[in-house]
Amino acid sequence: MVLYGTLINGALIVIGSLLGLFFTKIPERYKKTVMHGISLAVILIGLQMAFSTETIIVVLLSLLTGAIIGEFIHLEEGLNRFGAWVGSKFTTSNENFSVAQGFMTASLMFVIGAMSILGALDSGIRGDHEILITKAVIDGFVALVLTTTFGFGVVLSVVPVVLYQGTIALLATQIENWVPEAFLNGLIVELTAVGGLLILAIGLNMLKIVQIRIGNLLPSIVTVVLVYYIYQLF
Repeated sequence: MVLYGTLINGALIVIGSLLGLFFTKIPERYKKTVMHGISLAVILIGLQMAFSTETIIVVLLSLLTGAIIGEFIHLEEGLNRFGAWVGSKFTTSNENFSVAQGFMTASLMFVIGAMSILGALDSGIRGDHEILITKAVIDGFVALVLTTTFGFGVVLSVVPVVLYQGTIALLATQIENWVPEAFLNGLIVELTAVGGLLILAIGLNMLKIVQIRIGNLLPSIVTVVLVYYIYQLF
């Protein structure tokens, strides 16, 4: 089954998030210190991914074009409104912003990265789900920890995870006929690097070092494909 790995990934995110809801009442000082630890780990993950780039100009132009598009369409405001709307169905008004932040933070952490892409490609091309199952275990644990701080918003990240990885897995059954292997491998490297910088931004926001509008940078995940294609032409 092509979507087996993706469905396992989604299921463990939901299970981890639901378990995390039982730990939201722990003392604030514990949550704060644990969150600092998570933030540092997130920054490390982002840096490791960002340093994988082989063409820094592709990363730069992808972020530039993505930021322009995101600001133009007010993407982050829209995501916050969506999170607030969903949050209003399950939480008090004071928690709505946390729901939106939890949704965006968890979605970026679970969706972006080589494991998401390579795992989905392996599922579609070779029917091998090992990478996605390994990722599922990691995501489930991270979801548990994130939920103790962000609450219900984290569980909503299962939607983009399943749609993203599921789409790649389904397309992967034919992708070898459309995209040269060398181009695909190079694109994955640069996509991972762009995603790494966004994850790095999450860590900085979580530590309140700076407030980056990450939502308005999200289009760079799409523009990197076009930028890399144009770069390869020259």
